[in-house]
Amino acid sequence: MVRVSALFGAVALATAATAAAVQAKVTVTKTSCPTPLPTVDLGYGLWSASINDTGKHPYYTFGNIRYAAPPVGDLRFRAPVPPTGRNKTVNNGAGNPICPQANPAWLLTAQAFLTGTPIENLTRPGSGSGSGGGFSLADIPKPGPGTTEDCLFLDVYTPKSIYEAPKKNPKKGGAPVLVWIYGGGYTAGSKTGSGNPATLLDSARDGDEKGIIFVALNYRLGMFGWLSGPTYQASGTANIGLHDQRLALEWVQTNIHLFGGDPNRVTVIGESAGGGSIMHQITAYGGLKGKVPFQQAIAQSPGWVPSPSNYQNEAVFEKTLSFASLIAQKQVATVDDLRNLTAEQLYYTNYAVTGLSNYGTFTYGPTVDGDFAPKLPAELLLHGQFDKSLKVMLGHNSEEGFLFASPFVTNDTTLKEYLQGSVPAILPSALDTIVTDLYPPNFDGSLPYTTQLSRTSVLVSESVFTCNTRALDLAYGNNTYSYYFSVPPGLHGEDVAYTFFNGDTTTPNQGLPVDRTVAEALQDYITSFTMNGNPNEEGVPFFPLYGGNSSTQVINIGKLGTQITDTTANARCAWWQKALYY
Repeated sequence: MVRVSALFGAVALATAATAAAVQAKVTVTKTSCPTPLPTVDLGYGLWSASINDTGKHPYYTFGNIRYAAPPVGDLRFRAPVPPTGRNKTVNNGAGNPICPQANPAWLLTAQAFLTGTPIENLTRPGSGSGSGGGFSLADIPKPGPGTTEDCLFLDVYTPKSIYEAPKKNPKKGGAPVLVWIYGGGYTAGSKTGSGNPATLLDSARDGDEKGIIFVALNYRLGMFGWLSGPTYQASGTANIGLHDQRLALEWVQTNIHLFGGDPNRVTVIGESAGGGSIMHQITAYGGLKGKVPFQQAIAQSPGWVPSPSNYQNEAVFEKTLSFASLIAQKQVATVDDLRNLTAEQLYYTNYAVTGLSNYGTFTYGPTVDGDFAPKLPAELLLHGQFDKSLKVMLGHNSEEGFLFASPFVTNDTTLKEYLQGSVPAILPSALDTIVTDLYPPNFDGSLPYTTQLSRTSVLVSESVFTCNTRALDLAYGNNTYSYYFSVPPGLHGEDVAYTFFNGDTTTPNQGLPVDRTVAEALQDYITSFTMNGNPNEEGVPFFPLYGGNSSTQVINIGKLGTQITDTTANARCAWWQKALYY
């Protein structure tokens, strides 16, 4: 059974940290434990570790490290700023702060459809453009445990031996670092929501002082992180979520050596919205600000619904103001008016707008803002406007689009309505090209679909997810590593349970158990790439470069070590990359 929480988790679509951190130092805190646990002094605050020594390789967790000042009050709807001041109270990392979350109402319909409810018995989420009809404020759940606007924290997991290595050998370089950016449609998710990195840490071990450090960060979601448009941007920052991520990555550059890490060996990894965020980080500022604050990237199913138009962005902002006025029972007409609302009013506004999202979309997400994102990432890649120094590994799944394909699309007319609901600024001529030329209603098996539903699914898969991996492969001269995850059913997000597999094969993953052999191979590829810039290592099937023949490594039960020609090496993906639809 595909649960709503699993579906949503799957959907997943600055300056230096602070001068005080340069003078940071490490001490140890005396505890009742036989061995004192370490404390790291970051200049603006102190964080003590907890230890997990139940496995063969003990590791420290430095939890809930603040990397930005609380984004509340006047700092709402602004780019993050580094922490200031000096807090001498030792923070033990207790609790689990998460940024305000929201779910679209159509996910309930998707759950019912994917678990066998006939189309005629489904609750139709709106009509025409596919808006989430039937959704009301009474349907909005209360904020979950830990929900707070003051959510800009990160966790650092470092093996005990890595943390202690500099003491044993001061001349030895630090360990590689893997930074996780979660998915969740840009409206949900948290640094701990995808899983525990314990097995990834173990997978990277090769000797007492080798391995990796794992970092996971929070970033703002929904209206808190993704408002944009000319009116909003006159007094607010667009793409705040990207700025949050950037500041966290700069924090890693400044501070990770205190945990045993090497700032020159940082790999970012993310799935869905996390992978899409990585594409935006790679193309940040059109490459005009030099190298990005990491050296390697692993983008898994990088995705977002394109929002290149000021018209579209203005409409979302106006809708947000309208719902804020309704909920606050007063006129809310400006960004400053939004800043002056209560946390509860903002939470319900965010959930209301997200809840009414068109089928397959989340309303909020990355937009073209003329600054951090001067154009769509695929366009920037096409024109060479990105950091070319990186090493890149990519992955996409066999059925990326199925979760988001509306079962109510039955013909060309409703397909066009569905597309207009997703990208309101789409050109009429582009609609005709998409429906008639790129994805024609031809179900004889000559195209990668044989039904109307699979036609919609392939369209969503390519336009939102898989063509993005193709754009990255080409941008880096095919000198990349690319995998094709096809463990049945191959749905979007299914590989996350494999990335964070911790040995329990009964763990539900889209209703199916995780295959240990496949999971361990994927983890080995990830950790080997993190450590060496190459996924190949002894004990796992050879993983070739993408190369001129578009070779893609198959990740599937009984098929490890086989390759196929990338399914995205087609004219449709070339058309999407040119962004000819607006």
